[in-house]
Amino acid sequence: MEPNMFKELLDRVGPHIEKQDTFWRKSLSPGLRLAITLRYLATGESYKSLQYGFRVAHNTISLIIPETCEAIFQEYKHEVLSCPKTPDEWKKVASLFSKRWHFHHTVGALDGKHIAIRCPPNGGSRYYNYKGFHSIVLMAVADADYKFLFCDVGATGCSSDGGIFSATTLREALEKNTIGLPAPEPLPGDDKPIPFFLVGDDAFPLREWMMKPFPSRNLGRPERIFNYRLSRARRIIENAFGIMASRFRCLLTTIPLHPCRVESVVLACCTLHNLMRVRYRSHHDTLMDEEDPQSHAVTPGAWRDGDVLTSLEPLTRNTANTPGKALRSYLRGYVCSPAGSVPWQEDKI
Repeated sequence: MEPNMFKELLDRVGPHIEKQDTFWRKSLSPGLRLAITLRYLATGESYKSLQYGFRVAHNTISLIIPETCEAIFQEYKHEVLSCPKTPDEWKKVASLFSKRWHFHHTVGALDGKHIAIRCPPNGGSRYYNYKGFHSIVLMAVADADYKFLFCDVGATGCSSDGGIFSATTLREALEKNTIGLPAPEPLPGDDKPIPFFLVGDDAFPLREWMMKPFPSRNLGRPERIFNYRLSRARRIIENAFGIMASRFRCLLTTIPLHPCRVESVVLACCTLHNLMRVRYRSHHDTLMDEEDPQSHAVTPGAWRDGDVLTSLEPLTRNTANTPGKALRSYLRGYVCSPAGSVPWQEDKI
């Protein structure tokens, strides 16, 4: 983080975390509180370790970090972590997916990740996931520029990914068509109106507003081409998670806070990720996967060299409805047609 960025954070967040002096002692300055929080987010160091670096008691640090994270999120959420609300805003997201990843009418890539936590008091097995540790789940949607459009944090680790998504406000808005998606339009070079949709993996339901790959068994050439084209858009959310975790290493540790406070930490990381992506794009470009413009071979980004956030695994069967199947079949034909194909797709299957 550049010094100017730290100063901006201090100017905007400082008034929310400033405390009054008392007759007994002076309060810790907002700058010190912010520095401690950013150090923890970037390294994931224990509070015992941080207390020697900043000369602040570990029990005080345990109060400072959640409060400052919540202040960061509240100050910047409407600026850098807001979901599009109008058709024109969604069209801008879809246009970038079309330009960069050649999968038209895509308005976001969806996935979920486990965030390891310490078992809360009387938590039982509610937060215990199939990987063998306690966690809460971050469910997020990313745009084509690796920024988060929507984040839902706090679902228990024992929940299935399909069940978590079904309980989000995003699913409700998509079902009721109140999210502001544009009206169906023809794909480039085509004449049939096609809805706009999210892309996800096999854990999510197949709907007109959600496209996912064909099952991996008995795939023909058109299905493999469709899965390849969809995966180019879907991997954006994986890269976004990887970039964020490589910057904010606390997400790769077991966070020693109550789940409600872990939510503030995770949302602050998502907010700062978007903010840094907007202000200092070049700092992140070395972390993401790169695609050669000639051969279109993917070079793994630096975020893959270290630990990564644990993915969710499908634990329930998500059935597909008839309109979703019909749309996927139509897109399968489109990406294999002269109007929708790309020159290199035959070499990638």
